[in-house]
Amino acid sequence: MKIISVNRYKGSTYEAELDDGRRLYLHADIIADFGICAGMETDRGTLKKIVYASNFRRAYQRALYLLDYRDYTYSEMYGKLVENYRSEPLCEAVMKRLTEHGFIDDVRYAERMARKLVEVKRFGCRRCKRELIQKGISGFIAEDALAPYSEAFGENLMELLRTKHSRYLTDIEDRKQIEKVKSALVRYGYDYPEINRAVKEYFESRDDLEEEN
Repeated sequence: MKIISVNRYKGSTYEAELDDGRRLYLHADIIADFGICAGMETDRGTLKKIVYASNFRRAYQRALYLLDYRDYTYSEMYGKLVENYRSEPLCEAVMKRLTEHGFIDDVRYAERMARKLVEVKRFGCRRCKRELIQKGISGFIAEDALAPYSEAFGENLMELLRTKHSRYLTDIEDRKQIEKVKSALVRYGYDYPEINRAVKEYFESRDDLEEEN
């Protein structure tokens, strides 16, 4: 088959017309890499390579564009690419390039997200791990990212009791209000045993403070 014309289409994109009527829209880099020009003879194998290279470049540039706005996990980005480009082998090749260049790094992503979940949102370990896994982070990477915060979870739990929930904890005999607080903390990702201990410590520390006064 033969390429009968190559003309600038838009910006850095060129339109290459084949003698069978097909038109390829190729970036200038692809044109240069394959030496594409009017009158060029090509076979089916070479044409497949040109199309693959063009699609790879498109998908890779799309991924970089998305990464300009926020970080993505491997799973999130792979899903975005497959949704648009359909070819799993192509998307896997793009993901390999992204990870090799450090643009996609699940460990780094998990560490950053874990810090936000623990230090800003004050979620418990269970909720933090669930949030990470929902983003496509593996269970092992999630656990490693959360390991440095083992003490912080207990501190955050007490802080939530002292600030956000203190207005409901005015009477140790008010079981309804106490259970309401416990339910809220379960949704935050804390387990009942640690919540029960924290509530007990909260009332004990409050009683000790009142005795001192």
